[in-house]
Amino acid sequence: MAQRQGASVRQRRVSVELRALREARKLSCKDVARALGCSESKISRMETGNRGLYADDVAAVLGFLQVPGKVRQDLLALVREGEERNWHQFQDGKLPVDWKTLIQFEDEATELRNYETLLVPGLAQTAEYAREIIHGTNCELSEAEVEYFVAARMTRQLILSRHRAPSLHLLIEETALRRPIGDAGVMQRQLQHLPMIASRPNITLQVAPFDAGAHPGLCGPFMILDFIDQPTLAYMESHRTIAFLEEEEHVRRAKTTWAQLCAMALSAEDSIRLIADLAGTLT
Repeated sequence: MAQRQGASVRQRRVSVELRALREARKLSCKDVARALGCSESKISRMETGNRGLYADDVAAVLGFLQVPGKVRQDLLALVREGEERNWHQFQDGKLPVDWKTLIQFEDEATELRNYETLLVPGLAQTAEYAREIIHGTNCELSEAEVEYFVAARMTRQLILSRHRAPSLHLLIEETALRRPIGDAGVMQRQLQHLPMIASRPNITLQVAPFDAGAHPGLCGPFMILDFIDQPTLAYMESHRTIAFLEEEEHVRRAKTTWAQLCAMALSAEDSIRLIADLAGTLT
């Protein structure tokens, strides 16, 4: 069955920004609607991404919220490009420029499927492991900036323990578990953390064994995000680009790759045993 074509990922990004900008001004949807002479439900639909966006409507909201010119131009450009179903962006050599978009989509998703090749996934990282990663891959960041991003990463993980938490299926390459990040203590505590979170009813963890040889996952890490009332997204990230893919064929390929990876990976029980064995070698 074909997926329903809702708002594009660009338009959904604009919806996220509209809500954040309004909340930063401590205004309600009713306040904005009253000022613009429209219904409160219209503003709400614009912010939830459940309807297409029109540049004139978005411009009116941005004007009322007194959004600076550069931000306004960027958001209106996204609205005008909204019919394009996939979205690629270059990074600036630091952290993904649209990290907060991913965080928002994670928050709204009902199911997350995350495959990682080189590192423990962000949603399963300890703070000290995350700190080593962020500092090591972004050496130009100040200590305060590193701590900001560590805190943001830890905040992301709160979705997994909230009421009506999404289901999370992690699939991690054994290579990532053997890669020493920080000292032995940091790595051991990270490995010990994985079985703890995998014990939650909404979390499944599998390991792709090192001896699996060549397989579809070698093309790179990705995440599949499912929603109640929006099309499924596939998210991919590399050193220089990020991509949100929502065309049906791209999502189908991601799901096919995921199924193949799950089939060749260790069972959840064997995965936990392997992780425990690896943690035991670190002293």
